[in-house]
Amino acid sequence: MMSKRMFALAALSASVMTAGVAIAEDRSDWPTNFTVGTASQGGTYFAYGTGWANFVAENLGVSGGSEITGGPMQNMALVHTGEVAFGLTTMGPARESMEGNSPLAPGLMMDNVCAMFPMYQTPFSVTALSDSGIQSISDIPAGARIGFGPAGSTSDTYFPAMLETLGVDFERRNGGWSDLGTQLQDGLLDVIAFAAGIPIPAVSQLEVQTDVNIIEFTEDEMNTVMSEFPVSEFRIPASTYTTLTEDARAVSMWNFAIADCSLPESFVYEATKLTMENNDDMVSIHNSARSSIPANYDKNTFIPFHAGAARWFNENGYTIDASLIK
Repeated sequence: MMSKRMFALAALSASVMTAGVAIAEDRSDWPTNFTVGTASQGGTYFAYGTGWANFVAENLGVSGGSEITGGPMQNMALVHTGEVAFGLTTMGPARESMEGNSPLAPGLMMDNVCAMFPMYQTPFSVTALSDSGIQSISDIPAGARIGFGPAGSTSDTYFPAMLETLGVDFERRNGGWSDLGTQLQDGLLDVIAFAAGIPIPAVSQLEVQTDVNIIEFTEDEMNTVMSEFPVSEFRIPASTYTTLTEDARAVSMWNFAIADCSLPESFVYEATKLTMENNDDMVSIHNSARSSIPANYDKNTFIPFHAGAARWFNENGYTIDASLIK
């Protein structure tokens, strides 16, 4: 005769088997693999996106990885066309792409892109070698060679116009963040204008190898830029870099993870759930993920949320209106 303990174990085993069948059925339409569009090596998108891809793959049992791209603007295009399942984008380039104003595909309204979850704010900051004598934006000499990151990136899209608004005259250079860091160190660039989550790997690497100046905006410069561009006030904490002795004034723009709107609802739901419920694991991927928390979902007001992502937020007390769900 089966004892109560044996009966309980048998019941539990049956329950687990039943759950396993349910999960298998639920995953019948899931992709066999996925790719996350990131940006150039040496930038935060690459570190964050690669780590997140591995985190999702390991925990959901789906093969996944990251792809080096030109950044937010290109990621919008790659997700829209279905060439990658997920991507990382910044709100400014996202709006331009959705309205058909992407320089990569003029006139194409990218409406197959859905929001998943908030990532972090992208501060716009300037770095120069200490021996350059450049300690402020007004110190940047006429004709300075400034690296703005990969062509089409958030930095390349907005920072040149910001500096022009502030009266800076420069020669524009593009490239991956790591390459630009090397060029700065070798004297081939005068300044790098970064727009990336902090700490920026390329800046941290520069600090180890040489003395740098991390240049903040003056209050007037910050207010001028905020009046002309879709950015908000931000302070880079002194603890971010060994170079800083106090918080540095900057401006910033929010980043969101995005998904192909045609991905299965249950797949995006589980990826969102995993990410939003395990912030410590996300922070271990990159420190900027401290802001990758559910409460920041409202920083997106125009990219429609994927139905799977919206279901997780709505189930957990973060109301997303039906008009912003696709």
